[in-house]
Amino acid sequence: MESVSVPTDAELRVLAQAVAEETLRQRLMLVTAESCSGGWIAKTLTDLPGSSAWFDAGVVTYSYEAKQALLGVDPRTLEHSGAASEETALEMVSGALARFGAGVAVAVTGIAGPSGGTPGKPVGTVWIAWKRRGGYAHAQLFHFDGDREAVRRRTVAAALAGLRKTLTE
Repeated sequence: MESVSVPTDAELRVLAQAVAEETLRQRLMLVTAESCSGGWIAKTLTDLPGSSAWFDAGVVTYSYEAKQALLGVDPRTLEHSGAASEETALEMVSGALARFGAGVAVAVTGIAGPSGGTPGKPVGTVWIAWKRRGGYAHAQLFHFDGDREAVRRRTVAAALAGLRKTLTE
């Protein structure tokens, strides 16, 4: 389990500001595709004044049907791998870029709890994927500990840190 401290609102804001500055510097628009974080990444980013200059859209898709309709996730991917999977995260991030005019995207899917976990995918299992337009998507598996709030806060922090890395690589 990732037992890093639970990020504060101030720490999330610092991460969001770094993403904002780099996105703006590169003249890119950003899109989020979220499941277990429930739009928290988009909220954290758009809490920043002037975010309309670099934030394009945020999509929250909890159900399989929404993931398929709004992000183009293949039903077979969901059937064979499940929502909390690398394959689904990669299809979500690619679908977000395909549907919006953004230059960079992040997607998150996982099990925030307190229920929904299985022995193979316990509560705290989160897949995060990042992609730049014209580039390759990459995803990372996290196992966050704590209650629902802690898992979601850690997810937002990891998503923003990965966005910053994606933008500066």
